[in-house]
Amino acid sequence: MDRTSATRLADIAAQAGVSEATVSRVLNGKAGVSAPTREAVLAALDLLGYERPPRLRARSAGLIGLITPELSNPVFPAFAQVIERVLTRVGYTPVLCTQSPGGSTEDELTDALVDRGVTGIIFVSGLHADSTADMDRYVKLAGRGVPFVMVNGHTEKVSAPFVSTDDRAAMRLAVTHLVELGHERIGLAVGPRRFVPVLRKIEGFVQSMRTLLPMSAEEAEHLVQHSLFTVEGGQAAAHALIDKGCTAVICASDLMALGAVRAARQRGLEVPRDVSVVGFDDSPLIVFTDPPLTTLRQPVEAMGQAAVNALLEEVGGTPAPHAEFVFLPELVVRGSTGAATDPPLRN
Repeated sequence: MDRTSATRLADIAAQAGVSEATVSRVLNGKAGVSAPTREAVLAALDLLGYERPPRLRARSAGLIGLITPELSNPVFPAFAQVIERVLTRVGYTPVLCTQSPGGSTEDELTDALVDRGVTGIIFVSGLHADSTADMDRYVKLAGRGVPFVMVNGHTEKVSAPFVSTDDRAAMRLAVTHLVELGHERIGLAVGPRRFVPVLRKIEGFVQSMRTLLPMSAEEAEHLVQHSLFTVEGGQAAAHALIDKGCTAVICASDLMALGAVRAARQRGLEVPRDVSVVGFDDSPLIVFTDPPLTTLRQPVEAMGQAAVNALLEEVGGTPAPHAEFVFLPELVVRGSTGAATDPPLRN
């Protein structure tokens, strides 16, 4: 064994937490290694960037398409990473397709995947979440014999498994947290009303505001501001809500929440001393923002696993119930929410 090979063996053994002899047995296809240990060695091999020997390259059970919106929102790469990892673990090859303004549409990506003989497709926050979109595209896809699963979005017009975060429960968690901190003027910054998750967030927000505060549905609706799911969108929405006297803003994404923090600072206000901000998703790296963001965590790991499981049951001919599987979010309290003070000045 040359020095380079010995170094590689030692690196892999250290990363996997096993002996070099065990690594050698795995790499040479020898018996006497448990499945978990073998997986640990292969994971170390991949993590360190070493190429797997041909004998260790699993033959794909088929292609599975994954269609997501643009990857600028960190929650979509998080979903993609989980789904791809689970698919790879069970022998399938994931094919990631992303949409972007001016790029390929969902329909074009779907046709391309079907033309390449994919075994199934997972849609994340696709047109199925748009209440104004034509759902016949999915009915036709089912007619072509391609199983599919939808993540975050629901329609009664399509018979398929759906996997969603409980948006209404998320709003209850956020409003309850802010009311307990003494806030009474709480705003909601969300995307366009046509999206199902937005409609559900509004329902949960209005109901929670009516239940927890002496506020009518009309008054609560007045504190809902529609914008874009971007930093700039959150910034614009927060300016409008602060103008309405809000001391706290709940945002429909972490990117919008970062925009809300920016809006407060542009007005000479501090977060959370003057304005509290709550995000949605618990995107990677969000804990490192200034201040660390209080947010509603989507259970991405569990949802991604459920989406793959449901799709594989469809592929295997023992389909999961064509219903919506709803996952509870978690409120993660960090540094962007605090006790209420007087309403901020309207600059």
